[in-house]
This record gives sequence, structure tokens and C-alpha cells, in this order.
Amino acid sequence: MADRLTVGVAARLSRYLQVLTQAKKMGKERISSQEISEYTNINATQIRRDLSNFGRFGKRGVGYDIDSLLAEIRKILRTQGQHNIALVGAGRLGAAIASSPIFAEHGITVAAVFDSDPAKEGRVLGGVTVEPLDRLDELVRERNIIVGVLAVPDGAAQTTCDSLVGAGVKIIFNYSQALLTTPGDVQVHTSNPAVELLYALYFHLT
Repeated sequence: MADRLTVGVAARLSRYLQVLTQAKKMGKERISSQEISEYTNINATQIRRDLSNFGRFGKRGVGYDIDSLLAEIRKILRTQGQHNIALVGAGRLGAAIASSPIFAEHGITVAAVFDSDPAKEGRVLGGVTVEPLDRLDELVRERNIIVGVLAVPDGAAQTTCDSLVGAGVKIIFNYSQALLTTPGDVQVHTSNPAVELLYALYFHLT
């Protein structure tokens, strides 16, 4: 197997992982490529082709063992183990992110939460105490954090991003609408529900 997956394969495997995780929570033990297809809108033939590139996981007429396939996809995506993230922004969006159980299901821990508002300092979100921004560098390094999540206003996004990068963070998830400038070795992923909706509408209406 190549050291790095193509963007398309990695994106599809991530969607399979999401479906498998939810199916396991529903009590299912096996799942077919057709069922995965129905939840992801990815052709079942493509799903079987993707998975067959990494080994023999399923049997015709029987489907895939969910536990085994979950473990294999996590290995392929290199998501085994524990990953600590820092969340900046303790407003309504930040509180929802910190309290979501989704991260823990994939071995991701919100290890630190920061906010510039003194009124929010000391609050507990998802079991983590909100810290002032002047502790960001210290705690990011102390808690071995390499991923930062920005849930801040657009005007504060670049400055906050710079602080995270300065502390050693290599991956930024940006929930603001700001266009961020970062060094070449730092990945930025921007989440924009409106853009994703437009993308879905384009394929539904054309």
C-alpha cells in the first residue's frame, strides 16, 4: 500500500468510517456494501473496489464484519490511539463542539479549551475548564496538542491561528469564514455548511 492515500480515497474511507461507527452504535454486527452505499451515496462497486485495495474484508452474500472493518479503516487512516485537540472559542458553537460525543468515538480528546472573554474563564465545557488565551502556548505544548479548532469570530481567526501555529499546532479546523494564511507545513480545513449545502443542491438539481 502506498504511504499516502489520494484525497478521494481518504475522503471515501472517512465516510465509510462514519457509517460503520453509527451502525455499530445501532447494534449491527455486519453490513453490506449496498447498505454503505445507501448511507453514503457512493456506488457499491466503488466501495468494494476501495476496500479490496487493502485486503479481503467481506464475503459475497454475508457482508463485512463491522468491528474488523472499523479497525482496518482506522489503521489505514492512521487514526488509532489518542489524539488531543485544542478548541479556541467557548461560545455556543464551541460549547457544542466540546460537549459532542463524536470525538471520543474516534479516539479524539478535547484536551484544552480557550477563550478571550474573562467571563467564560473557569467554566467547564465537556469536562474541560476554559482557560485564558495567554495560557495557550503553555498548555498546547504540555498536553501534546497538534490540532486546533477555531470557533471564533472572523476578525479573531488569523491572530488565533497564528498563536496555535506558534505553539506547534500543525492542523487547523476553521469554523470561521476567514481565509487563513499559514506556513506550508500547516494544514487548514475550513467547515462551511452553506458551501456544503450548495454543493449538495448542485448534484440534486442538475
